[in-house]
Amino acid sequence: MTWARVGTADLLECGSCEGTWVEAATFEHICASRESQAAVLHTSRETAQPQTRLPPVRYRPCPRCGKMMNRVNFGKVSGAVVDVCKGHGTFLDRGELHQIVRFIQTGGIDRARAAEREEIIEEQRRLRDLERMHTRLSPADGIGVWTGADASDASAALAVFLAALLDRS
Repeated sequence: MTWARVGTADLLECGSCEGTWVEAATFEHICASRESQAAVLHTSRETAQPQTRLPPVRYRPCPRCGKMMNRVNFGKVSGAVVDVCKGHGTFLDRGELHQIVRFIQTGGIDRARAAEREEIIEEQRRLRDLERMHTRLSPADGIGVWTGADASDASAALAVFLAALLDRS
């Protein structure tokens, strides 16, 4: 692995697999900085092409701590499945950094957040509908369901949980 500089970012590139290791802070900087994104797009590496056949799933150890990294679809919908060690950084296969930058620059993150918001709103609506249905049922119906305050408490707790998820993204 050798260090490479893209704009102001230092990346560690693997000569054998052509993958790239990006430290956590550097990856966040690239994702937030238009200047860094432009530098990435001006490098000569080509973008990852969609494959007709999926390669076998391989879990990689983090080069810093040795623990197995999590595979994550960047932005949940970008199609770039990257290997992430939450505390240390991200390993990207050849072309995935370009793919991610293009996803960001074409509004992909904003679209993903909007879709997630819509899913949360729909889930909240569904929960309200369920709550209404459950409060109409009585124990005399012989059905063990939440009623009244219990259903409202559960619905409120879930709404707080979903709102927290939305704030995290």
